[in-house]
Parts: sequence; C-alpha cells; structure tokens
Amino acid sequence: MDNLTQVLNPAAVPIKLLLFIDKRPSSGEYAQQLRHDLKSLGGNHPFNLDVVDVSEQPYLAEHFKLVATPALVKFSPGAQQAFKGSNIDAQLQHWWSQWQQEAAVILEALQQQSLHPQENGHSPEQENLDHSIEVMKLSDEIFRLNQEKDELEAQIRFKDRIVAMLAHDLRNPLTAASIAIDTLDMGHTPLAAGQKPKLSFELTAQVLRHAKTQIRAIDRMITDILQTAKGATADLQIQPQETDLRRLLTDVLEGMEGKIDANQQTVTLEIPQDLPSVYIDFGQVQRVLSNLLDNAIKYTPTGGAISITAFHRTTQKIQVAIQDTGPGIPLENQDRIFEESFRLKRDEEKDGYGLGLALCRRILRAHYGRIWVESAPGEGSQFVFTLPVYRS
Repeated sequence: MDNLTQVLNPAAVPIKLLLFIDKRPSSGEYAQQLRHDLKSLGGNHPFNLDVVDVSEQPYLAEHFKLVATPALVKFSPGAQQAFKGSNIDAQLQHWWSQWQQEAAVILEALQQQSLHPQENGHSPEQENLDHSIEVMKLSDEIFRLNQEKDELEAQIRFKDRIVAMLAHDLRNPLTAASIAIDTLDMGHTPLAAGQKPKLSFELTAQVLRHAKTQIRAIDRMITDILQTAKGATADLQIQPQETDLRRLLTDVLEGMEGKIDANQQTVTLEIPQDLPSVYIDFGQVQRVLSNLLDNAIKYTPTGGAISITAFHRTTQKIQVAIQDTGPGIPLENQDRIFEESFRLKRDEEKDGYGLGLALCRRILRAHYGRIWVESAPGEGSQFVFTLPVYRS
C-alpha cells in the first residue's frame, strides 16, 4: 500500500482516502495523476491517500464491496463514500468542500471535549477499519487453512484407496507372468537323450509373449501410480523428438498381442503411407496408446473388433482414433472420465484405478494436443487425440 499524506494545517482533521487499483500500467499512471489533482484541490486542508492493489489486499476491496477498479473511498471523517468509473475527479471536486465542512464540525466537537485529534493518532473510523481488516484477514486465513485441510484429507483418502487396490490389481498380472515363467521353466528342464522338449518352439514363443505383456502391464500400473502421486499440478517433463507414428503404433500392438489373442478380438490399423512424422516424447505417447488400447481390449467383448486410425488433420496436427465395440460411455460422464481417479459405477469392480485417462490427458496437453471421447451407450467408444507434426 502506497501512502501520501499532506499536512498543511495540523489543527485540521485530515480527509482520509483509499484508491483501489490493479496491476495495469494505466492504473499506476492514474494514481499519480490523482495525487497531483488532490494537491491542487486540497488547498491548505490535510489529506491522506493510500493506494491499494486489490490483488495484494483483496480483503479491503471486499470490506468496501468494490467490484471494479479504479475506485476511490473516503472513509474518514464522517460517513464513508465510494466512487468508481471515469468521473472520480469530477465527484471529488463536487464533494471536497462538503468534506472540509464535515472535518471542521468534527474538529470543533473534539476541541469542545478537550481531545486534540493528534493525541491518539487514530479516528474512530480508522480504528473500525483496522478492526474490520484484521477480522477479514483472519477469515481469509481460516478459509485457506480449511481448503488445505480438505485437500490433504482428499490426498490421504486417495492414497489409502490406491494402497488398498494395489495388492489386488497387481496380483493379477503378476500371477499370470509367474505362471508363464514357471511354464517356460518346466518346459525346458534337462531331458534324457532323445526326448522331445515339453514345449514346442511356437508355444514357447506364445508363453514368452504373454509373460512380456503382463510385465508391461505391471510397469504401466506402477508408472501411472507414481505419476499421479505427484499431484495433478506437477509438471510433466517431456523430451520430444521426431518419431514415426506407424512404428510406435506397431510396437504397442505387438505388446498387446497376447491379450488380443486371448479375447479372440480383431484389430485393424489404418495409417496413410504419407503420414508425416510426429514431434513427441516416445515413451510418454507410448503410454497414452497403451492405456487407450488396453481399455479398448478390456471393454470390447470376446470376438469383438477394435480399429486404430490416424490421419493428417492439419499442417500442424495429426489425429489418432482408437475405437472399440464395448458398452459405450453415458454422455453426462464423457468429460468426467478424464478426471483424476474418476470411475464409472459399472467399473468399480474391475481392475484399475481410474488414473489412466487422466494421465493421458496430462501427457497430451504437455504436447499441446487434446483428447476427447465420442460415444453412445451400447454403440462402443472412440477415443480421439491430436499430436504435433514434426517440422524440420
């Protein structure tokens, strides 16, 4: 708060003013002009002008019920008055003589009581204002502390839920990977001369792919949890580079072959030959594709179909869509599914934390892209997102 006090007549009661401004450069210029005008207008009557930045002291603006800047408040002596808009100067000229008269009446009353206005340094109006400001400061602090308390309690509840679900959700892929490794181990134990291996080469390759798929699923779960634990406001670090999207999609599909085969699902991949490279963090976007494809596999019924398409949307963006033939998503929840830890009621008994889509959105925003869903109940869902084109 900047302060300007002009005392030319120490026997007079000063007129006390507050000027509320914001961060705009023009506000500072206006404050300087108003100081100059007050010096000219005030004559030999003392005044006190405090300049208040509303962003730094919002409780003062709240106290005087101000909603716009600049605004000028005369709070002492006499009744409080507030002015705003472009005609503050004209209103000052209109009221100044009346304020001087009020100050003279108050001075006379003080002199009759043998109490000089300088003896205690504070008028009753000033003391009331100071008290109100302190009350509002305390109220703001209590409100802020209550918000922090609610946020901390929500974080604790969320982490408790994660810990409770972790054992169950990790156990499934961990058990499947362990069975696959045990099968490989038993199938390749030393045999007597002339005996054939218990597992053929083709079956060994299939079991090995299954084990790798489960291990990747465990890795994705742990990564999602660790990233989410940092909080929604934590910066997501990306290291973009030129990437062939076709190769990335093929890699992700190969990692999901075991699940796709187990569900007897068909996956079609449609990518134009002239699709340009994208400028992305390979690992982060791979996580997006893995999460979306994993969801498509999870919700598409046995024998169902999944399609993945990509096309050059604009000179700056590539659009990718992953479509399933699952149950679809209600319209009222199509925005909420991208929130941290939100889950549809139908999914409460399924594996997962409700973290994947929220993380996908954060990753794509870090790439200056976006993600959305197009769906109707009973007609499947199509998740669509954009990525930046690589510019050489």
